[in-house]
Amino acid sequence: MLSKKTKYGIKALTYLAKQENRIPVQISTISKSESISQKFLESILLTLRKSGMLGSKKGKSGGYYLLKDPNNIVMVEVMRVLEGPIALVPCVSLNFYEKCHDCPDEKACSVHNLMLEVRDSMLKVLNDKTLADFI
Repeated sequence: MLSKKTKYGIKALTYLAKQENRIPVQISTISKSESISQKFLESILLTLRKSGMLGSKKGKSGGYYLLKDPNNIVMVEVMRVLEGPIALVPCVSLNFYEKCHDCPDEKACSVHNLMLEVRDSMLKVLNDKTLADFI
């Protein structure tokens, strides 16, 4: 299930992508517009800033803004930054692989094989979508 952190992160990024000239937007403005707790949103935007997707400016006319063009922000990046691994089980993760302790043979494991298909399908969708697709 998609976490609220990721759901709200995508909503906030979409809001910022709709702003002309990448003008900084205050957290309170995004919070009110997207019905997201301001405190929770602060944490999400900080994570996105640390990942290099957002910039921030302090002061009266400050706020957050996109550092990248929306066409260059791929949803798989957003998901990995906010959600972590794409795979539903660690034995099929590309970036966070871990062998399952209760599985003697991954190649014969029905769960492993099913989750490989699920992961690949999710990756295809997430790699094909950019933030620009939501504007």
